Amino acid sequence: MATTGLQHVAAMYAGVVAPPLIVGAAIGLSATDLTFLTGACLFTAGLATFLQTLGVWKIGARLPFVNGVTFAGVAPMTAVVASTHDKSDALPVIFGAVIVAGLLGFLAAPVFCKAVRFFPPVVTGTVITLIGVSLLPVAFNWAQGPDPAADDYGSGTHLGLAGGTLLIVLLLRRFTRGFVKQIAVLLGLIAGTLVAIPFGATDFGPVMDAAVVGFPTPFHFGTPQFHLAAILSMCVVMVVSMTESTADMLALGEIVERPADERTIAAGLRADTLGSALSPLFNGFMCSAFAQNIGLVAMTRIRSRYVVATGGGFLVLMGLCPMAASLIAVVPRPVLGGAGVVLFGSVAASGIQTLVRAGLDKDNNVLIVAVSLAVGIVPITAPEFYHAFPETARIVLDSGISTGCVAAVLLNLVFNHLGRDTDAADVTHPMEAGTELTGAATGTAAPHAPATP
Repeated sequence: MATTGLQHVAAMYAGVVAPPLIVGAAIGLSATDLTFLTGACLFTAGLATFLQTLGVWKIGARLPFVNGVTFAGVAPMTAVVASTHDKSDALPVIFGAVIVAGLLGFLAAPVFCKAVRFFPPVVTGTVITLIGVSLLPVAFNWAQGPDPAADDYGSGTHLGLAGGTLLIVLLLRRFTRGFVKQIAVLLGLIAGTLVAIPFGATDFGPVMDAAVVGFPTPFHFGTPQFHLAAILSMCVVMVVSMTESTADMLALGEIVERPADERTIAAGLRADTLGSALSPLFNGFMCSAFAQNIGLVAMTRIRSRYVVATGGGFLVLMGLCPMAASLIAVVPRPVLGGAGVVLFGSVAASGIQTLVRAGLDKDNNVLIVAVSLAVGIVPITAPEFYHAFPETARIVLDSGISTGCVAAVLLNLVFNHLGRDTDAADVTHPMEAGTELTGAATGTAAPHAPATP
């Protein structure tokens, strides 16, 4: 149980620590505060995993379901940071927005599991693709070095370290099997850090200064602040997160041969949203399901939820050990950049896989994807495009994920729902292409086609 639980931690570790690294770097946190934020995210990921796997009352899907910091919130959070004049207020504003979005999501969970048909693969695939595309520039910036103002920013040494790390990850994924293959990104980070030592790019100071035992003190970065624009932005992220979690629950239910019904989905969404609402109390971010761990369940055929709960226990212990959390602060930015290309690119590839199942042979779906991607990529390709808009509006508009998601949902409603028979064959089940909503007219649940991990 311990070794298989650790394998789940290894599969999702890089995904948990990446968001606090990105947001912390955008704010300009010190190494000590960055270590604290990373540890807090590990701790809250463990608590959210407990809530999802073990369950309390009607909360928790009670499936082998790993929860952690969602990538979907990274771009909106960095937009909040960019729009905040006093960077010390950025995290309190983010935490306040996550709390409100989590509580609203918790109340909406029973309704959302019924309304999820308005988020078919053409919508979720577009949003997941935008998440990956929005994060790739972060990896490219990391690859050039930690300080854009430094003389060696973008030097051959930094780019070489990034390229070498990327090569190591690719070789491990290609020529290894099983557990080693699953933790290829983590091994790549370790190898890249060791290679960087002779170049003087590695700083072990954060580890030497970190305590062995610590606790993520509530509201360490300040009392949560509630700004409307940030709340709206995180509410959009919550909708995206709930949609992804629903898809993951449907897939995982098929893998463990316990199909996720409406009650299971509602309980799982309550765990996601409540975990997100509680996370900021301990300085963590919004939590959601980790799809890579679903693939791990399918590969190992170990279906016990208690194994995943054991992994959650390891995450909590790591969060309570600042020295363990500080290890990620040792990794040079160029090394993180090399691994980030794989990590963030895989998110985009996952979205493309979802779009392939969306039925792109239909002209309407092609149009939805085309326009939504264009709207979502605007803040990446033309960062000053919305410069004439009010600053509060730019928090939402400068997040390509938020604007792309809204565009995809609205276009899907216009082209695939309004004025059309919802039993039509081209209106697909929210997570499975080609499954008709045969129960829409009678109020009964539509049958699910077998899901894939």
